[in-house]
Amino acid sequence: MELDPELAALRPLGGFFLLHTTSHTTAHDTSPTTGAGPDALPTLAQVYAGQASQVHPDPLGFRVRKVAEALGAPEPRVAASVAHLGLASRLWSVALGCAALYGRVPDLDPRLLRWDPDAVTPYDLRLTEVRLRPADADTVADALADAVPRAHLEPLAAALRARYRLAPGLLRGNAASALAGAARTLDRWAREHGRTDVADRARALTADLFTHPLLAGTGTLSGTAFRRRGCCLYYRVPGAGVCGDCCFTRPPRSSPRAASG
Repeated sequence: MELDPELAALRPLGGFFLLHTTSHTTAHDTSPTTGAGPDALPTLAQVYAGQASQVHPDPLGFRVRKVAEALGAPEPRVAASVAHLGLASRLWSVALGCAALYGRVPDLDPRLLRWDPDAVTPYDLRLTEVRLRPADADTVADALADAVPRAHLEPLAAALRARYRLAPGLLRGNAASALAGAARTLDRWAREHGRTDVADRARALTADLFTHPLLAGTGTLSGTAFRRRGCCLYYRVPGAGVCGDCCFTRPPRSSPRAASG
């Protein structure tokens, strides 16, 4: 299946999989707080470089503060980890969803993706140009590895480490958890709708991606079930427990530094 200008095949999956494009306009195209249109929002390339946009002088810091306020996070690095996991989940969902449904991967260059740090999913991301990454059936996994880990997760992790003292292992675990979560959701949807071809493709691609240096050794993947080796620190949010794929079975009582790697 060829990519269409609206990436319409992603719409039935909803949530983290849906990606708005320049040809797909909605009532949510303006920022809820600034009223700015998509062209005034920062690209993810600007976000990773720490550059200001027309409406957000510090988009990454704004997002972390927003998450902290919403969760009542006790320290910025907890909110930074949750914010990282959320954006990683969005990127993996879009990329893996396209690869499984279309058999193709769109160009998700950070310069083509505009991000609203004040918006909720799926109104946070917009792809300004839908174009195909060069790949055939045998190299889709390589295209995914270039589209998400290399182009996004590595520079995003560097930006967060510099500001919030997040351990590299924690961020690698978040990246793996986000991919596994996207794979589970896609697998469940595909099987419920009789698309076993999509489910099989998603599982095979996910298994291949877990050999990537960014993800290798982050945990144990069995089908779409995943148990990570480290912790994302979410348990430190007041009233929160542990995530479904956490290395802990209950919130630890030891120093939070023990769970950061």
